[in-house]
Amino acid sequence: MAFKARDIGLRAASAFVLAPAAVLATWAGGYWFLALVLAASVLLAMEWAKMSAPQASRMMAWAVGVALVAAAVVTHVGQFSLGLVLLVVGAGASGLFARSRGQLALNAAYGVLYLGWPIVLLIWLRDNDSRIGLHWTVLVFAVAWSADILAYLVGSLLGGPKLWPRFSPNKTWSGFIGGLAAGMIAGGAMAAWLEMGRLNVFWGAALGLLAALATMGGDLWESALKRRFGVKDAGDLIPGHGGLLDRVDGLMFAVVAVAAGRWLVLLLEAQV
Repeated sequence: MAFKARDIGLRAASAFVLAPAAVLATWAGGYWFLALVLAASVLLAMEWAKMSAPQASRMMAWAVGVALVAAAVVTHVGQFSLGLVLLVVGAGASGLFARSRGQLALNAAYGVLYLGWPIVLLIWLRDNDSRIGLHWTVLVFAVAWSADILAYLVGSLLGGPKLWPRFSPNKTWSGFIGGLAAGMIAGGAMAAWLEMGRLNVFWGAALGLLAALATMGGDLWESALKRRFGVKDAGDLIPGHGGLLDRVDGLMFAVVAVAAGRWLVLLLEAQV
């Protein structure tokens, strides 16, 4: 129990330092938000390289990082479709580059897509109508953070049957259910509190549930990737959390779910 208390303390201290920077950059938008995303892109590319190609991590980091930065910048200037095209092209180019240097092309290409889709969608979500885009981005953070924190706390306190012991032996069904409930509540609360277009409280809670499920799925997926590459953490950047990828693995999947919800709302609004 002392270990759990120490672990929770490290997590809380790390979140206390990092969360305000993320919130402030998200609120400011524009180049501040782009700078946040680009910094995260570079760090994630470095962690992916060290995890997937430890013998040639610098080469892999350059291959993946350049593709992520290019797609992010193009999306930020309003070319969302071109950003998606660059992401696919960048994945292919990174794979070919890695193959020419004797590395696994699939790891490089997959790294661009795995990290890049959430990056492009997050920029689109924030920049798509600056005020309402801010609200939708806040929804992403609120749901993902609530689901992640409550899943950890409930699982630590209640324990019980393991969720997927083969890949993530510490996660429990009690934590999974707690995380889903937290995400649903956060989604409904954000829809009630913020202007979200045609997203009402009911559908906000439904989207929060879906995004929380995506958050849990993203966490489990990264655990499976780490098991495949034989590492405990993606990095050691954040005390109590491991690497940045360990911190945002669920958020990356939540972005995709919320972006899909935003797209559906925009379709409904266009028909009115």
